[in-house]
Amino acid sequence: MTVGPLYAQAVRDGVQISVKNGDQTAPGPRSPGGHTSIKLFLCGDVMTGRGIDQVLPHPGNPILFEGYMKSATGYVELAEEANGPIPHPVPFSYIWGDALAELERRKPDVRVINLETALTRSDEVQDKAVNYRMNPDNIPCITAAKIDCCVLANNHVLDWGYEGLAETLKTLKRADIKIAGAGLNVQEARQPAEMTVPGKGRVLVFSLGSETSGIPWNWAARTDRAGVNLLPDFSAKTVREIRDRIKQVRLPGDIVVASIHWGNNWGYAIPVEQQDFAHGLIDEAGVDVIHGHSSHHVKGIEVYRGKLILYGCGDFLNDYEGISGHETYRGDLTLMYFVSAEPQTGKLVSLSMVLMQVRHFKLNRASDVDASWLKNILNREGKKLGTSVELTADNTLMLRWMLQG
Repeated sequence: MTVGPLYAQAVRDGVQISVKNGDQTAPGPRSPGGHTSIKLFLCGDVMTGRGIDQVLPHPGNPILFEGYMKSATGYVELAEEANGPIPHPVPFSYIWGDALAELERRKPDVRVINLETALTRSDEVQDKAVNYRMNPDNIPCITAAKIDCCVLANNHVLDWGYEGLAETLKTLKRADIKIAGAGLNVQEARQPAEMTVPGKGRVLVFSLGSETSGIPWNWAARTDRAGVNLLPDFSAKTVREIRDRIKQVRLPGDIVVASIHWGNNWGYAIPVEQQDFAHGLIDEAGVDVIHGHSSHHVKGIEVYRGKLILYGCGDFLNDYEGISGHETYRGDLTLMYFVSAEPQTGKLVSLSMVLMQVRHFKLNRASDVDASWLKNILNREGKKLGTSVELTADNTLMLRWMLQG
C-alpha cells in the first residue's frame, strides 16, 4: 500500500475543503463526478432494555437472573445514586436527548443502529450472565429517532430465546424498521436491509456476527432454525462467500455496508485477523463501509483504499451509570458517526463525529474537556492506521486520512 504525504481533509457545513497532491484530491460533500453524496448515521450498541425499559412509559417485567442484580429497577437506582434522580416515566424521545437535534440538523439519508436488546415479553431466559429485554410497547423509543435499520447479529438478540427473537422481529417489522442479521431461518438472517434514497441510490446493510463478541455458536441461524447471521471465521473462504451473497443483490451505484459485531468489550488493540477480514471485504467482496461494534468504547478508524473502516463504535445507549470498573476507557462517552460516501464508488467523502455522554439514561452533549480527551485517544489509535481527527469550534470531530496511491 502506497500512502500519500498529505491528509484528505473532511468537510463541514457544506463547504468543500480539499487538499491536492498531483492528481489526488480529497473530495468535499459533492463528489468529483458531481453526484450528491449519500449520508449515513451510524452508531454503536443501543441497549434499551433492563434499566432503560423501566423508565419508559411501558416498563416490562423487571425480573433478572443475574448474579449481581435480580431486578432491572436496581439499575435505575444505581444511575440515580451516581447522577441524581430520573423522574419517570419519561417520554419515548427522552433517551435520545441532544442527539435528536443533531440528527435533525444533519439530516442523514439512512440511520443504522446495532440494537442489542430483545423486544419481547418472553420469559424464556437463556443461560447467560446478562439478558436484555424491552417491552415491545416501548418501540416508539426507537422510532422517535427515525431509525431506518436495526442490525441484530449480536450477542443479546436471543437473550430471551426463540420466542423472544420472533417477537423482536415482529415488533420491528410492525414499526416499519428494516432488519438485518437475524431471522426465522438462515436465508432471512443473511438478507441485507435495503434502503432506497431518492435521487441517490440504494444502501444495502449486511449484518454479521462473530463468536469473538460472545455470540454462542448455537445461536447461528440454519435452514430449519431461527437465529443470527454468524460468521464461521474470518477466513478468505468466508470473505468469498459474503462476496457471492453481495453479488446476488447488488445493483450499480449501491452503497454496501457490512455491520459486524466482533471482538472484546475492552481494549484498543485491533486483532490482525479483524483488519485482514475488513480489508478482504473491501478488496474481494466490494464492501464500501465497515461498521464495527461490540467494544464498550470507541476504537481506531481506518480509511483503506478510500473506504471507511470503523473498528469499534462503542456503546451508544445503555444503563451502565453507577457500575464501576474500566473507567479509564470512558465508556460513558459515545459518538454519532455521520458518514458521507460517493454513491458511484462508495469512497469516503467525509466523516464527522459528534460526541455525546450518557447521563440520566439519555444522550447529552459532552464537555470541551471530554471532546479534547477523545480527540487525543482517536489520534493516538489512528496514528497506527493513517488517520487523525481535528476538533472544530462546536466540538465536532472531523476525520483526516492519508491519501493512498
